[in-house]
Amino acid sequence: MLLGYARVSTAEQDVSSQVNALRRAGVRKIVEEWRSGAAERPELDKLIGRLKPGDTLVVYKVDRLARSLRDLLRVLDAVAAAGASFKSLTEPIETTTPAGRMLVQLLGAFAEFERSIIRERCHAGRVAARERGVQFGRPRLVQGAELREVIGKGLTQAEAAVHFGVSRDAIRRCARSNGLAFLRDGRGGSRAVPTR
Repeated sequence: MLLGYARVSTAEQDVSSQVNALRRAGVRKIVEEWRSGAAERPELDKLIGRLKPGDTLVVYKVDRLARSLRDLLRVLDAVAAAGASFKSLTEPIETTTPAGRMLVQLLGAFAEFERSIIRERCHAGRVAARERGVQFGRPRLVQGAELREVIGKGLTQAEAAVHFGVSRDAIRRCARSNGLAFLRDGRGGSRAVPTR
């Protein structure tokens, strides 16, 4: 029996192109999964657990099955232990032959190499962006220049928090990162003064 497996990394992605290709190949039972290949894949594990001798696990591409050569070999070992075989629709791979098994290992190695190159390029891009002044993450709730302005008006921490519509913790973090300090005043509040 042909058993298909289709996977995408996030719920926003679409498995329909993989499912359609599997159906055209004659696969009627298809398991779909929306998870990163690096995470646990419970649907794939269940599917492998249901394999019987003579079954064939079919995927659209090898990289839909595994994210690393080690992971690919682990999955293929489990498939073989069940007496089943593996087939990819876009690569000429069938694990029933020694040549097919060798090709699976080569493709897995190339896929892993490609992902590591992509990771390196992404990292280099982030470093270059930081050097150009690009800031990652969500924008700060309070900018240092804005806080300096209200400090000039003599507001307390609590008053500054109300002024910006943020928590006192956000005001403290902004003050600390911009070299500002809040001092206690006679009314029991904390007044901000520049420390540099």
